[in-house]
Amino acid sequence: MRKFRDVRTEKLFRAESAKGIPPDVAQRAHNRLRIVARMTSLHDLQVFPGMKPEPLKGDRKGQHSVRVNDKWRICFVWNGAETMEIEFVDYH
Repeated sequence: MRKFRDVRTEKLFRAESAKGIPPDVAQRAHNRLRIVARMTSLHDLQVFPGMKPEPLKGDRKGQHSVRVNDKWRICFVWNGAETMEIEFVDYH
């Protein structure tokens, strides 16, 4: 089972509407959340152009992110076997 950091992220994963998120962004986030939830290694993300996976720094050290668009990202912790603490965030 995947662990989501908040209800909004879990709603987007389930393709449910999330307050304040435009439908096109929600659809793209849903697709990316499914990819992140299915991955078996961080290398799996390299095959999807535009996701731009990267390790994070500062107060998010230990997390990774993939881009949804210029404003939104999906941040998560990879524990070597699965994704944890998955979060859809406004990264700006």
